[in-house]
Amino acid sequence: MRKLVYYVGTSLDGYIAGPEHQVDFYPLSDEMAAWINDRYPETVPFHLREPAGLVEAENLRFDTVVMGLGTYRPALDAGITRPYRHLREVVVSASLRDPDPEVEVVAADVLERVRELKAEDGDHDIWLCGGGRLAGSLLDEIDEIVLKRYPVVAGGGVPVLDGPFHPTTFRPTDSITFDNGALVTWFARA
Repeated sequence: MRKLVYYVGTSLDGYIAGPEHQVDFYPLSDEMAAWINDRYPETVPFHLREPAGLVEAENLRFDTVVMGLGTYRPALDAGITRPYRHLREVVVSASLRDPDPEVEVVAADVLERVRELKAEDGDHDIWLCGGGRLAGSLLDEIDEIVLKRYPVVAGGGVPVLDGPFHPTTFRPTDSITFDNGALVTWFARA
């Protein structure tokens, strides 16, 4: 069975984006960018793959990305309807209509659709890209969290998980620190 992996960046105070979905306050370094390109090349948006030298890069971990409208909207606003065209793209939204024929829009039964994706045969996992409300609604289906924690306090914005009180235990399995002070930690469902 395939895993649903929440691979996401967060501030020290638990925000994945600012109040207007800003993410440009995260300090990225060349070292960390090279690591992402090497370890998770499929998480680099399509329009940034050529500058990063990833045009021919294979998908190493994920073949499907699931995201909420708040995560998808910045690409749409920039005229990009398929930000991860090298993956199967699933957008969860009750209001989005026909962004691109290759993008699957799920308006209802999100939990059931994610369970169907997890039950498919395959060697690659499913990347839960965001946002926090979607992650909160899918908490019981998240098998692993890869948390990129940046040394910055946002003070407000989009929480990493937004949902009802529901304590769920994960255990750390690995971590790595970068020259920009970011710490990536892998957590498996306990």
